[in-house]
Amino acid sequence: MYLIREVFQARPGKAKDLVKMFKLAAPHFEKMGEMKGMKVMTDAVSTYWTVVVESETDNIGSFFSNMRSATMSDELKDIMKGYMDCVEGGKREIFLIE
Repeated sequence: MYLIREVFQARPGKAKDLVKMFKLAAPHFEKMGEMKGMKVMTDAVSTYWTVVVESETDNIGSFFSNMRSATMSDELKDIMKGYMDCVEGGKREIFLIE
């Protein structure tokens, strides 16, 4: 099992918009079956305007395949419209759950 943590640095004042997008998108990603237990978190003690999306997957290859195909969905495109206007940068962390 893998833990995937997507760490986003939002533009000032845009973290709440990112959170809204990710919460609306979460059921779509979980329905695809490769993202389990998706959580959306914001900074309490961290760099300002940090948004983290965390999930688990059994199969990292399927996770990446589903992420690519999900971005082609018209429904997700609508939900994530304006995403790039909200983000300054970020990173992906992947951990093997022992």
